[in-house]
Amino acid sequence: MTASPRHDATVEPAGSGRKPTLLILSFSPIRRDARVLKQVELFAEIYDVVTCGYEESPSERVEHVELPSDARVDNPYGRFVSLRQYRLAYWRLAGVRAAWQALRHRRFDAVIANDVQAVPLALRLRPSGGVLADLHEYWPRLHEENPSWMRWISPYYRWICRRYVTKAAAASTVSSGLAQEYGREFGFHPALVTNAAPFASLEPSDVSEPIRLVHSGAGLRNRDLGLMIDAVGASTANVTLDLYLTPNHPDYLDELRAKAEVTGKVQVCDPVPYAELVATLNSYDVGLFVLPPANFSYRHALPNKFFDFVQARLGVIVGPSPELEPYVRKHGIGLVTAESDAASLAARIDSLTAENVARFKRNASSSARQLSAEESMGPWKEAVATLVSKADRP
Repeated sequence: MTASPRHDATVEPAGSGRKPTLLILSFSPIRRDARVLKQVELFAEIYDVVTCGYEESPSERVEHVELPSDARVDNPYGRFVSLRQYRLAYWRLAGVRAAWQALRHRRFDAVIANDVQAVPLALRLRPSGGVLADLHEYWPRLHEENPSWMRWISPYYRWICRRYVTKAAAASTVSSGLAQEYGREFGFHPALVTNAAPFASLEPSDVSEPIRLVHSGAGLRNRDLGLMIDAVGASTANVTLDLYLTPNHPDYLDELRAKAEVTGKVQVCDPVPYAELVATLNSYDVGLFVLPPANFSYRHALPNKFFDFVQARLGVIVGPSPELEPYVRKHGIGLVTAESDAASLAARIDSLTAENVARFKRNASSSARQLSAEESMGPWKEAVATLVSKADRP
Protein backbone atom coordinates (compact mmCIF):
# COMPACT_ATOMS: atom_id res chain seq x y z
CA MET A 1 0.00 0.00 0.00
CA THR A 2 1.36 3.41 -0.95
CA ALA A 3 0.00 6.54 0.69
CA SER A 4 0.30 9.87 -1.04
CA PRO A 5 2.00 12.64 0.95
CA ARG A 6 -0.41 15.13 -0.63
CA HIS A 7 -3.60 13.87 1.03
CA ASP A 8 -2.71 13.49 4.69
CA ALA A 9 -5.99 14.88 6.05
CA THR A 10 -7.87 11.75 5.00
CA VAL A 11 -5.40 9.25 6.45
CA GLU A 12 -6.51 7.28 9.48
CA PRO A 13 -4.16 6.53 12.39
CA ALA A 14 -1.88 3.59 11.66
CA GLY A 15 -2.53 0.16 13.10
CA SER A 16 -5.53 -1.81 14.31
CA GLY A 17 -4.80 -1.69 18.02
CA ARG A 18 -3.74 -5.34 17.99
CA LYS A 19 -0.07 -4.61 17.38
CA PRO A 20 2.12 -1.66 18.33
CA THR A 21 2.67 0.78 15.47
CA LEU A 22 6.19 1.47 14.23
CA LEU A 23 7.25 4.05 11.66
CA ILE A 24 10.51 3.42 9.81
CA LEU A 25 11.51 6.81 8.40
CA SER A 26 14.35 7.13 5.92
CA PHE A 27 15.12 9.78 3.31
CA SER A 28 16.36 7.06 0.98
CA PRO A 29 14.91 4.58 -1.54
CA ILE A 30 14.22 2.01 1.15
CA ARG A 31 13.82 -0.95 -1.21
CA ARG A 32 17.46 -0.37 -2.27
CA ASP A 33 18.82 0.58 1.17
CA ALA A 34 20.26 -2.63 2.66
CA ARG A 35 20.41 -1.36 6.25
CA VAL A 36 16.87 0.00 6.33
CA LEU A 37 15.56 -3.12 4.58
CA LYS A 38 16.90 -5.15 7.50
CA GLN A 39 14.78 -3.03 9.85
CA VAL A 40 11.72 -3.65 7.70
CA GLU A 41 12.29 -7.41 7.63
CA LEU A 42 13.05 -7.56 11.35
CA PHE A 43 9.97 -5.70 12.55
CA ALA A 44 7.26 -6.41 9.95
CA GLU A 45 6.28 -9.65 11.72
CA ILE A 46 6.12 -8.06 15.17
CA TYR A 47 4.54 -4.62 14.67
CA ASP A 48 2.22 -2.73 12.36
CA VAL A 49 4.99 -1.15 10.31
CA VAL A 50 4.69 1.96 8.17
CA THR A 51 7.66 2.94 6.03
CA CYS A 52 8.30 6.42 4.65
CA GLY A 53 10.92 7.08 1.98
CA TYR A 54 11.55 7.39 -1.74
CA GLU A 55 10.41 5.05 -4.50
CA GLU A 56 7.92 2.22 -4.18
CA SER A 57 7.18 0.08 -1.14
CA PRO A 58 10.02 -2.10 0.15
CA SER A 59 7.69 -4.92 1.20
CA GLU A 60 4.15 -6.18 0.72
CA ARG A 61 3.95 -6.63 4.49
CA VAL A 62 4.07 -2.92 5.32
CA GLU A 63 2.17 0.24 4.53
CA HIS A 64 4.36 2.67 2.59
CA VAL A 65 4.31 6.44 2.34
CA GLU A 66 6.17 7.34 -0.84
CA LEU A 67 7.88 10.72 -0.97
CA PRO A 68 8.19 12.61 -4.26
CA SER A 69 11.55 11.88 -5.90
CA ASP A 70 12.36 15.58 -6.23
CA ALA A 71 11.63 16.34 -2.56
CA ARG A 72 15.17 16.10 -1.22
CA VAL A 73 16.87 16.67 2.15
CA ASP A 74 20.51 16.65 1.02
CA ASN A 75 20.67 20.25 -0.19
CA PRO A 76 20.68 22.61 2.84
CA TYR A 77 22.96 25.05 1.03
CA GLY A 78 20.75 28.15 0.88
CA ARG A 79 20.99 31.51 2.52
CA PHE A 80 19.60 30.17 5.80
CA VAL A 81 22.66 27.95 6.26
CA SER A 82 24.95 30.83 5.35
CA LEU A 83 23.20 32.94 8.00
CA ARG A 84 23.32 30.00 10.42
CA GLN A 85 19.54 29.97 10.58
CA TYR A 86 19.55 26.21 10.81
CA ARG A 87 15.99 25.75 12.00
CA LEU A 88 14.68 27.58 8.96
CA ALA A 89 17.09 25.68 6.71
CA TYR A 90 15.90 22.29 7.97
CA TRP A 91 12.14 22.81 8.05
CA ARG A 92 12.15 24.31 4.56
CA LEU A 93 13.75 21.23 2.99
CA ALA A 94 11.35 19.80 0.42
CA GLY A 95 11.71 16.25 1.69
CA VAL A 96 11.07 17.24 5.29
CA ARG A 97 7.98 19.23 4.32
CA ALA A 98 6.59 16.39 2.18
CA ALA A 99 7.11 13.82 4.94
CA TRP A 100 5.59 16.11 7.58
CA GLN A 101 2.49 16.71 5.50
CA ALA A 102 2.10 12.97 4.91
CA LEU A 103 2.62 11.94 8.53
CA ARG A 104 1.52 14.83 10.72
CA HIS A 105 -1.93 13.35 11.49
CA ARG A 106 -0.61 9.84 12.14
CA ARG A 107 0.04 8.37 15.57
CA PHE A 108 2.83 5.88 16.18
CA ASP A 109 4.06 4.04 19.25
CA ALA A 110 7.69 4.31 18.11
CA VAL A 111 9.74 5.68 15.23
CA ILE A 112 13.08 4.55 13.82
CA ALA A 113 14.70 7.65 12.31
CA ASN A 114 17.42 6.70 9.85
CA ASP A 115 20.27 9.20 9.91
CA VAL A 116 20.38 12.64 11.41
CA GLN A 117 18.15 14.28 8.78
CA ALA A 118 15.19 12.17 9.90
CA VAL A 119 15.53 12.75 13.64
CA PRO A 120 14.02 16.25 14.00
CA LEU A 121 10.95 15.20 12.01
CA ALA A 122 10.62 11.95 13.99
CA LEU A 123 10.65 13.86 17.27
CA ARG A 124 8.10 16.35 15.96
CA LEU A 125 5.72 13.46 15.23
CA ARG A 126 5.72 12.76 18.99
CA PRO A 127 5.58 8.96 19.00
CA SER A 128 4.25 7.98 22.39
CA GLY A 129 7.12 5.57 23.11
CA GLY A 130 9.92 7.63 21.63
CA VAL A 131 12.47 7.66 18.79
CA LEU A 132 15.37 5.36 17.94
CA ALA A 133 17.98 7.30 15.94
CA ASP A 134 19.96 4.98 13.68
CA LEU A 135 23.02 6.89 12.50
CA HIS A 136 24.59 5.50 9.33
CA GLU A 137 27.43 8.04 9.23
CA TYR A 138 29.23 10.51 11.45
CA TRP A 139 27.63 13.50 9.79
CA PRO A 140 29.55 16.41 11.36
CA ARG A 141 32.77 15.11 9.75
CA LEU A 142 31.32 13.42 6.68
CA HIS A 143 33.36 15.51 4.22
CA GLU A 144 36.10 16.84 6.45
CA GLU A 145 38.57 16.71 3.55
CA ASN A 146 36.62 19.66 2.07
CA PRO A 147 37.38 22.88 4.02
CA SER A 148 34.38 24.71 2.54
CA TRP A 149 32.02 21.92 3.58
CA MET A 150 33.48 21.89 7.07
CA ARG A 151 33.10 25.64 7.38
CA TRP A 152 29.49 25.91 6.21
CA ILE A 153 27.75 22.54 6.39
CA SER A 154 29.38 20.76 9.33
CA PRO A 155 27.96 23.28 11.85
CA TYR A 156 24.48 22.57 10.47
CA TYR A 157 24.81 18.86 11.20
CA ARG A 158 26.34 19.57 14.61
CA TRP A 159 23.30 21.69 15.37
CA ILE A 160 20.97 18.82 14.45
CA CYS A 161 22.96 16.43 16.64
CA ARG A 162 23.01 18.77 19.65
CA ARG A 163 19.43 20.00 19.41
CA TYR A 164 17.63 16.86 18.26
CA VAL A 165 19.63 13.63 18.19
CA THR A 166 20.53 14.03 21.86
CA LYS A 167 16.77 13.96 22.59
CA ALA A 168 16.17 10.58 20.96
CA ALA A 169 15.27 7.87 23.46
CA ALA A 170 17.83 5.48 21.94
CA ALA A 171 20.53 5.52 19.28
CA SER A 172 22.55 3.07 17.22
CA THR A 173 25.32 3.34 14.65
CA VAL A 174 27.45 1.23 12.33
CA SER A 175 30.93 1.11 13.88
CA SER A 176 32.69 1.52 17.20
CA GLY A 177 34.66 4.56 16.06
CA LEU A 178 31.51 6.45 15.11
CA ALA A 179 29.84 5.50 18.39
CA GLN A 180 32.81 6.75 20.38
CA GLU A 181 32.89 10.06 18.52
CA TYR A 182 29.18 10.70 19.07
CA GLY A 183 29.76 10.03 22.76
CA ARG A 184 32.82 12.28 22.91
CA GLU A 185 31.28 15.26 21.16
CA PHE A 186 27.59 15.05 22.04
CA GLY A 187 27.39 12.90 25.15
CA PHE A 188 25.15 10.11 23.91
CA HIS A 189 26.42 6.60 23.28
CA PRO A 190 24.88 4.72 20.34
CA ALA A 191 24.66 0.94 20.44
CA LEU A 192 26.61 -0.92 17.76
CA VAL A 193 24.57 -2.54 14.97
CA THR A 194 26.94 -3.42 12.14
CA ASN A 195 26.03 -3.51 8.45
CA ALA A 196 26.17 -7.29 8.56
CA ALA A 197 24.50 -9.23 5.76
CA PRO A 198 21.79 -11.83 6.39
CA PHE A 199 23.10 -15.35 6.92
CA ALA A 200 23.53 -17.24 3.66
CA SER A 201 23.55 -21.03 3.63
CA LEU A 202 26.54 -21.50 1.33
CA GLU A 203 29.73 -23.52 1.19
CA PRO A 204 33.13 -22.11 0.18
CA SER A 205 33.89 -22.67 -3.49
CA ASP A 206 37.14 -24.40 -4.48
CA VAL A 207 40.10 -22.05 -4.89
CA SER A 208 40.46 -21.08 -8.54
CA GLU A 209 43.56 -20.92 -10.69
CA PRO A 210 44.20 -18.07 -11.24
CA ILE A 211 42.97 -16.89 -7.82
CA ARG A 212 39.87 -14.78 -8.38
CA LEU A 213 39.76 -11.45 -6.54
CA VAL A 214 36.61 -9.33 -6.36
CA HIS A 215 35.32 -5.97 -5.11
CA SER A 216 31.73 -4.72 -5.08
CA GLY A 217 30.37 -1.31 -4.21
CA ALA A 218 29.77 2.27 -5.27
CA GLY A 219 31.72 3.71 -8.19
CA LEU A 220 32.75 6.88 -6.36
CA ARG A 221 35.84 8.81 -7.39
CA ASN A 222 36.87 9.72 -3.84
CA ARG A 223 37.20 6.02 -2.93
CA ASP A 224 40.31 5.74 -5.09
CA LEU A 225 39.19 2.43 -6.58
CA GLY A 226 41.97 2.59 -9.13
CA LEU A 227 44.49 1.58 -6.49
CA MET A 228 43.11 -1.97 -6.62
CA ILE A 229 43.67 -2.06 -10.37
CA ASP A 230 47.18 -0.68 -9.94
CA ALA A 231 47.92 -3.29 -7.27
CA VAL A 232 46.78 -6.21 -9.42
CA GLY A 233 48.70 -4.80 -12.35
CA ALA A 234 51.87 -4.58 -10.25
CA SER A 235 51.44 -7.98 -8.59
CA THR A 236 53.42 -11.00 -9.77
CA ALA A 237 50.75 -13.39 -8.44
CA ASN A 238 48.53 -15.42 -10.73
CA VAL A 239 45.30 -13.53 -10.02
CA THR A 240 42.39 -11.78 -11.71
CA LEU A 241 40.15 -9.00 -10.34
CA ASP A 242 36.49 -8.26 -11.09
CA LEU A 243 34.96 -4.99 -9.92
CA TYR A 244 31.16 -4.84 -9.56
CA LEU A 245 30.51 -1.10 -9.39
CA THR A 246 27.37 1.02 -9.40
CA PRO A 247 27.54 3.96 -11.88
CA ASN A 248 27.61 6.79 -9.33
CA HIS A 249 30.19 8.63 -11.45
CA PRO A 250 29.93 7.23 -15.00
CA ASP A 251 32.95 9.15 -16.27
CA TYR A 252 35.03 7.64 -13.47
CA LEU A 253 33.90 4.13 -14.44
CA ASP A 254 35.07 4.83 -18.00
CA GLU A 255 38.49 5.77 -16.62
CA LEU A 256 38.61 2.59 -14.53
CA ARG A 257 37.67 0.44 -17.52
CA ALA A 258 40.50 1.96 -19.56
CA LYS A 259 42.97 1.38 -16.71
CA ALA A 260 41.72 -2.19 -16.24
CA GLU A 261 42.13 -3.04 -19.91
CA VAL A 262 45.82 -2.20 -19.79
CA THR A 263 46.47 -4.80 -17.08
CA GLY A 264 44.83 -7.67 -18.93
CA LYS A 265 43.85 -9.08 -15.51
CA VAL A 266 41.04 -6.75 -14.38
CA GLN A 267 37.53 -6.13 -15.62
CA VAL A 268 34.82 -3.69 -14.52
CA CYS A 269 31.47 -5.49 -14.38
CA ASP A 270 27.92 -4.21 -14.22
CA PRO A 271 26.44 -4.28 -10.71
CA VAL A 272 24.11 -7.11 -9.74
CA PRO A 273 20.95 -6.73 -7.61
CA TYR A 274 21.75 -6.91 -3.93
CA ALA A 275 19.55 -10.00 -3.53
CA GLU A 276 21.86 -11.81 -5.98
CA LEU A 277 25.16 -10.36 -4.80
CA VAL A 278 26.29 -12.90 -2.19
CA ALA A 279 25.52 -15.82 -4.48
CA THR A 280 27.46 -14.10 -7.27
CA LEU A 281 30.44 -13.48 -4.99
CA ASN A 282 30.50 -17.11 -3.85
CA SER A 283 32.35 -18.20 -7.01
CA TYR A 284 35.29 -15.91 -6.14
CA ASP A 285 38.17 -16.46 -3.73
CA VAL A 286 39.18 -13.17 -2.05
CA GLY A 287 37.28 -9.91 -1.54
CA LEU A 288 39.29 -6.67 -1.59
CA PHE A 289 38.51 -3.52 0.38
CA VAL A 290 41.25 -0.94 0.80
CA LEU A 291 39.83 2.54 1.39
CA PRO A 292 42.27 5.43 1.88
CA PRO A 293 41.21 7.28 5.07
CA ALA A 294 40.33 10.55 3.33
CA ASN A 295 37.97 11.54 6.13
CA PHE A 296 36.69 10.38 9.50
CA SER A 297 33.87 8.26 8.08
CA TYR A 298 36.21 6.47 5.69
CA ARG A 299 38.74 5.86 8.47
CA HIS A 300 36.03 4.21 10.57
CA ALA A 301 34.13 2.47 7.78
CA LEU A 302 32.78 -1.01 8.54
CA PRO A 303 30.92 -1.52 5.26
CA ASN A 304 28.34 -4.05 4.21
CA LYS A 305 30.66 -5.34 1.48
CA PHE A 306 32.98 -6.80 4.14
CA PHE A 307 30.07 -8.78 5.58
CA ASP A 308 28.92 -9.71 2.07
CA PHE A 309 32.36 -11.26 1.51
CA VAL A 310 32.02 -13.28 4.71
CA GLN A 311 28.57 -14.58 3.78
CA ALA A 312 29.93 -15.47 0.32
CA ARG A 313 32.63 -17.53 2.14
CA LEU A 314 35.53 -15.52 0.73
CA GLY A 315 38.87 -14.62 2.18
CA VAL A 316 39.55 -10.89 2.41
CA ILE A 317 42.33 -8.37 2.04
CA VAL A 318 41.61 -5.08 3.80
CA GLY A 319 43.50 -1.91 4.57
CA PRO A 320 44.83 -1.05 8.06
CA SER A 321 41.39 -0.01 9.30
CA PRO A 322 40.79 0.22 13.07
CA GLU A 323 37.31 -1.20 12.44
CA LEU A 324 38.11 -4.03 9.99
CA GLU A 325 41.48 -5.28 11.20
CA PRO A 326 40.16 -6.72 14.50
CA TYR A 327 37.53 -8.77 12.65
CA VAL A 328 40.03 -10.09 10.12
CA ARG A 329 42.57 -11.12 12.75
CA LYS A 330 40.08 -12.52 15.27
CA HIS A 331 38.36 -14.75 12.72
CA GLY A 332 41.44 -15.56 10.63
CA ILE A 333 39.72 -14.72 7.38
CA GLY A 334 42.42 -12.85 5.49
CA LEU A 335 45.21 -10.31 5.36
CA VAL A 336 45.68 -6.66 6.35
CA THR A 337 47.84 -4.30 4.30
CA ALA A 338 50.57 -2.20 5.89
CA GLU A 339 49.27 1.00 4.27
CA SER A 340 46.22 2.05 2.25
CA ASP A 341 48.04 2.17 -1.07
CA ALA A 342 48.61 0.10 -4.20
CA ALA A 343 52.11 -1.06 -3.26
CA SER A 344 50.98 -2.44 0.11
CA LEU A 345 48.00 -4.17 -1.50
CA ALA A 346 50.21 -5.67 -4.22
CA ALA A 347 52.51 -7.09 -1.52
CA ARG A 348 49.57 -8.83 0.18
CA ILE A 349 48.27 -10.17 -3.13
CA ASP A 350 51.73 -11.58 -3.85
CA SER A 351 51.53 -13.56 -0.58
CA LEU A 352 48.33 -15.39 -1.56
CA THR A 353 48.57 -19.13 -2.11
CA ALA A 354 45.98 -21.80 -2.80
CA GLU A 355 46.57 -23.08 0.74
CA ASN A 356 46.12 -19.85 2.68
CA VAL A 357 43.15 -18.76 0.54
CA ALA A 358 41.44 -22.08 1.22
CA ARG A 359 42.05 -21.57 4.96
CA PHE A 360 40.63 -18.03 4.85
CA LYS A 361 37.51 -19.31 3.07
CA ARG A 362 37.00 -22.10 5.59
CA ASN A 363 37.35 -19.63 8.46
CA ALA A 364 34.88 -17.25 6.81
CA SER A 365 32.42 -20.12 6.56
CA SER A 366 32.80 -21.03 10.23
CA SER A 367 32.36 -17.36 11.22
CA ALA A 368 29.42 -16.60 8.92
CA ARG A 369 26.70 -17.23 11.49
CA GLN A 370 28.42 -15.13 14.16
CA LEU A 371 28.97 -12.24 11.71
CA SER A 372 25.46 -12.32 10.24
CA ALA A 373 22.75 -9.66 10.42
CA GLU A 374 20.63 -11.97 12.54
CA GLU A 375 23.29 -11.89 15.27
CA SER A 376 23.93 -8.14 15.04
CA MET A 377 20.43 -6.72 15.34
CA GLY A 378 19.83 -7.42 19.03
CA PRO A 379 20.21 -3.74 20.04
CA TRP A 380 17.47 -2.75 17.59
CA LYS A 381 15.12 -5.39 18.97
CA GLU A 382 15.79 -4.34 22.55
CA ALA A 383 15.52 -0.61 21.85
CA VAL A 384 12.23 -0.81 19.96
CA ALA A 385 10.73 -3.22 22.52
CA THR A 386 11.63 -0.74 25.27
CA LEU A 387 10.10 2.18 23.35
CA VAL A 388 6.90 0.26 22.67
CA SER A 389 6.62 -0.76 26.31
CA LYS A 390 6.55 2.95 27.22
CA ALA A 391 3.97 3.84 24.61
CA ASP A 392 0.56 5.09 25.66
CA ARG A 393 -1.52 2.56 23.73
CA PRO A 394 -5.31 2.18 23.87
